[in-house]
Amino acid sequence: MAIKFHNPKTVSFAGKYSLGAEVPEGARMLYVSGQVGVDGRGKLQPTFEKQAAQVWKNIAQVLKAGGMSYRNIVKVTVFLTDSRFVGPYRTVRDRFIKNAPYPASTLLVVQGLADPAMLVEVEVVAAK
Repeated sequence: MAIKFHNPKTVSFAGKYSLGAEVPEGARMLYVSGQVGVDGRGKLQPTFEKQAAQVWKNIAQVLKAGGMSYRNIVKVTVFLTDSRFVGPYRTVRDRFIKNAPYPASTLLVVQGLADPAMLVEVEVVAAK
């Protein structure tokens, strides 16, 4: 049984996400811890856009280690430190998550992350 994405017409939403994702029994799950804009050498990227891109590159590496890809993501949770980053975040995300069906998604604006210089953190759940 394949993963099913649910978007009932009776619930209003706008954007590139699904309202629900149903993972079949027996699927292999991968929970990816929150990723921030730090590269493999431990360097935090200098701008919001570069941090957001690094986040998605880091997610790709964790997914790859688990034998998965962006197409296997069923749930995304995004933490931004400023609501002005919503549009720029979506622009960067769309470079990595390109095609429907889109994963279920939650976006939160928070007061801060583990390091005040960090501007974005993203965690995902993938299934295969």
